[in-house]
Amino acid sequence: MEARRLRHDPTELFTRAVQPVLWLLVFGETFTKIKAIPTGGVSYIAFMTPGILSQSVLFISIFYGLALIWDRDQGIIQKFLALPVPRSAFVVGRTMGAAVRGISQAVIIMLLAVILRVEIRWSILSILGTIGVVILEAAFFSCFSMILASLMKTRERFMGIGQVLTMPLFFASSAIYPISIMPKWLQVIAVINPLSYVVEILRCILVTGVYMNMLLHVGLLIGMILIAVVIATLLYPRLAS
Repeated sequence: MEARRLRHDPTELFTRAVQPVLWLLVFGETFTKIKAIPTGGVSYIAFMTPGILSQSVLFISIFYGLALIWDRDQGIIQKFLALPVPRSAFVVGRTMGAAVRGISQAVIIMLLAVILRVEIRWSILSILGTIGVVILEAAFFSCFSMILASLMKTRERFMGIGQVLTMPLFFASSAIYPISIMPKWLQVIAVINPLSYVVEILRCILVTGVYMNMLLHVGLLIGMILIAVVIATLLYPRLAS
């Protein structure tokens, strides 16, 4: 369904790509000239590209629950719940829909990285690894979005909560600066922030090639996804009320 929607109306892809494009073109190109930021020997724009990629997928996924509220208001959720289908199938199906949108954004950002000549580790494995991580990130944050949608009664309230959460998640992560230069209290938040794990995995795959903690981060991310799927499945019937 998501692939069909994007094929019939691709304009959303380009409108959602405006913000990450501005981050890379303006913020990345400017701060690359500042050598004071410890980026581990790579250019700043290369350092932040995985962060902007993860940000783009986050922004798409975190508002994915809005479609659920819309379907509830249209009576579609009630019809779904009447079907002899496990509730988990609806949740997992939604996460895969978010993954389709996430992958489309990843393609746009990676093409921009090619145009800007960002120093990325290009290989079949890195591309496949990036797609896999994007799917995991979209799955987690879309599940989180569905949990919020199950608890919110109106679209306006959901939008307000989503906007409150997205920027703190982004800025309290390692997306645009290393955790080591953050204040101590912010480092604690960054360590427990799921987006930090996504960024570090992508940075390992695309930039540094250092895979020391990658398996641990992937394991933690998968564990959080499983917990989020279970919670979203349990709360899904609330959407019909």
